Amino acid sequence: MKKSLKLAAVASVLATPAMAANLENPLYMPTGGEFYSKTAAGLMLKVADSSEAHIQKGHDGATEFPIWRIQEDLGIGITDRIALRGAFQYTHDADIDRKGINHGRLGLIWRAVETSDDIVLDIYADAHLGGINKMRGAYTLARDFQYDNYSNGRWGVDAGVRFGKTWSKLTTSAFVEVLKTFGSSNNVIDVAGLNTEMGGVLALAGVPDEISVDLKSTTEVNFGLNAFYQFNDRWSMGAGFKYNHHADNGVKSLATDVEWAPVVGGMVKPSIDALIADLSDMNDGFDEYIVTLSVANQLTDNVQVALYGEYTFDDAHANSQNGTDVKAEIGVRLNLAF
Repeated sequence: MKKSLKLAAVASVLATPAMAANLENPLYMPTGGEFYSKTAAGLMLKVADSSEAHIQKGHDGATEFPIWRIQEDLGIGITDRIALRGAFQYTHDADIDRKGINHGRLGLIWRAVETSDDIVLDIYADAHLGGINKMRGAYTLARDFQYDNYSNGRWGVDAGVRFGKTWSKLTTSAFVEVLKTFGSSNNVIDVAGLNTEMGGVLALAGVPDEISVDLKSTTEVNFGLNAFYQFNDRWSMGAGFKYNHHADNGVKSLATDVEWAPVVGGMVKPSIDALIADLSDMNDGFDEYIVTLSVANQLTDNVQVALYGEYTFDDAHANSQNGTDVKAEIGVRLNLAF
C-alpha cells in the first residue's frame, strides 16, 4: 500500500507541467524555435530642467504630460544558445510637438557560458537603427533648435556582455555595452523660419529652405544591474538600475551643396562657416540614471502581464534639451511566448 502511494506521488510530480520560462527574468533566453514578444505601453511625466537650451526656448521648468511611449522587444531562438532579437520604442510628446521612434536595434545574442550551478554569460551585437528616420528639426531663432522627432539619423553598432547567476528563486545580473554610431548627413533642418529677415538673407544668398549637415560619429557606454525574484509559478518581481551615457553631438560640415549668389553669398558664407565651426562640439550630451521596479503575473504558460514603474535622474550639458528635474513613467507590459 505504502509503495503504491509513493509511486502515485512520483507520477503526480512528473505529470505536473514545468513552470513556464519567465520573460521578466533578466537572463531569459528563448529555446530553439521559441518566439517571444514583450509589448509595453507607458505614460510619462517630465519637468524640464534649467539648462541654457531650455532657458533660450522659454521652456525651463515646463511640465510635459502626458507623454505616451510604446516599447516592443521580440525575438526567436535559433538554437538553445543563439537567438535573433529586436527592440523598438516610440514616443509621442504633444507638449513639445515631438514624436517618433527614439530607439531601435536588431541583432544576435549568444549564450557563451552556462554552468551547472546556474551561472551564465551572454555576448551580443546589435545594429543600431537610428538611421531609419532622418533627424528632423528647425532653427527658429539663433541657436534655438526645435526637434521634430527623436532620431539622431545615424546608424551604428551595439556590442555588449550580460552575465548573472540564479540562486533558487533569486536571479541577479549585470550588463555592459558600447554603442558606436557612424557620422552621416541623414538629417533635415529647416532654416526658412529662422526669422523673417534672416530667412530672406539666406534665400538671397542661395541657401535652400532646408539643409543637412554632416554629423560626427559618437561613442556611448551603458551598463546596468538587475535583481529578480520568483515567488511562485505565477508571481514575480524585479528591480533594476541602468546608466546611459549620451555623447555630445558635433557638426563636421554643411552637407547641402549651396550655389552661393554673388555679393550676398560672399557676405553670408563666412557666417555660416563660423556657425558650423561653433557647432563642432554642440555640448548637448547627457547622462541618465534609471531606476525600475516591476511586478508580474503569469496568466498562462504563454501569457504574462507586468506592471512597471521607472524614474530617471539625469545630468545634462548646457545645450541639451533632454535634461529634466522630474522624469517618471508607469506602464503595463504584455509578454507572450510560443
